Amino acid sequence: MRSVSATILDWREPLDVAAGFAEASFALTLLSDGGPFGRWSYLAFDPARIETLAPEDARDGLGLLREMLGSGGEQLEGGPPFQGGVAGLMAYEFGDRLEPLELSRDTDWPDLTLALYPAILAFDHHQRRVTAIGRGVDEIAANAEAQRAAAWLGWEPASRREAPPPLALAFEPDASGEAYEAAVADVVGRIAAGEIFQANIARAWGGELRPGVRPFDLFSRLVRLSPAPFAAFWRMPGLALVSHSPERFLSVGVDGESVQTRPIKGTRPRGRDAAEDAALKAELLVSAKDRAENLMIVDLMRNDLSRVCAPGSVAAPELFAVETYPAVHHLVSTVAGRLAEGRDVADLLGACFPPGSITGAPKVQAMKVIKRHEPARGPWCGSLFWAGVDGAFDSSVLIRTAALVERDGGWRFRAQAGAGIVADSDPRAERLETEAKISGLRRALTEPV
Repeated sequence: MRSVSATILDWREPLDVAAGFAEASFALTLLSDGGPFGRWSYLAFDPARIETLAPEDARDGLGLLREMLGSGGEQLEGGPPFQGGVAGLMAYEFGDRLEPLELSRDTDWPDLTLALYPAILAFDHHQRRVTAIGRGVDEIAANAEAQRAAAWLGWEPASRREAPPPLALAFEPDASGEAYEAAVADVVGRIAAGEIFQANIARAWGGELRPGVRPFDLFSRLVRLSPAPFAAFWRMPGLALVSHSPERFLSVGVDGESVQTRPIKGTRPRGRDAAEDAALKAELLVSAKDRAENLMIVDLMRNDLSRVCAPGSVAAPELFAVETYPAVHHLVSTVAGRLAEGRDVADLLGACFPPGSITGAPKVQAMKVIKRHEPARGPWCGSLFWAGVDGAFDSSVLIRTAALVERDGGWRFRAQAGAGIVADSDPRAERLETEAKISGLRRALTEPV
């Protein structure tokens, strides 16, 4: 995979192209919204190698990632950030391999899934062009892979029919709102007792897609209703992941050294009109509670990055930026650093997973508190990532995500939403925050038009 080849092609909408092979095994769509953090979208399928780690599989997942990436490869100057390599899904429970916590493994999902893609399509939303990229052991093999990727633009879906909404038979909570509020109150009590400073406690909803509805139908409708910079669809045997995450977990630049994380902490729903929307946004920006909650996670991520970054390189260049999405406003900060000599993306994941924004502070104790109140999370609050053989890397925090499992010819889904609980959290307000966060998925699944 050291050699690389590329062909520039005319623009096509990536969602339309993805529909042509959405049912293929390990069909991968990383679909951005075209914004400042979502310039590029990527499509791939038919990986050259697939590895999965079930909970009982004792292999070193981070070592396996290193092995699949190899010792490096050529880089296309001025090309897309991802130029072929490994896509990976790290479930939340992978964290148990990094810090033994005896997390529940009652889930259909492996701890880790890795797939090596020698051919990809990269869609530049700013320049409106497509690059077919191929990698191989030599120039001839790389050219063949690039041509294989270019041919995908000519594929047509077996059926252009999209399932009419509503897509789901039901969208039901696993537990009552009162039960969630009681869990929040318990966590507030633990914070008052000095056990932790913050913990992200989640609620879950589930249901079944209507007969004939495919997971890609949900993805297509979701991203049309609620675009996001880290939307993703990954089709695996008997499983499918659908995400419209707004949150970057970790990235490494094309230089293989510059690191960034952008934790989200602090949320307000969108307003019913422009005036209310502006007022809610302004309220979030000046909220002492939300800023303190955000700053705790910034400090946690600075500590995590410092474990693998060069001394003195870790800083927070931007604090408390408000970002607006179709359903919510979010408070987002940026932490950056530079990988220390001899460190790589596997070291970075090992130091920082699971993401601090969806665990709490201190992280390990917060995870113990979360375990008291939640079953296995599976993909939710894990991470979906790509890792280039040239050293570049990017990843999302899998919030705003539905995990789908095929059973008896139909598809069951599970979706979660959480809130960061701190000392002055109000249980009812935190419950309402989870409902605002899940509203995009609820709408895509249940609204009739």
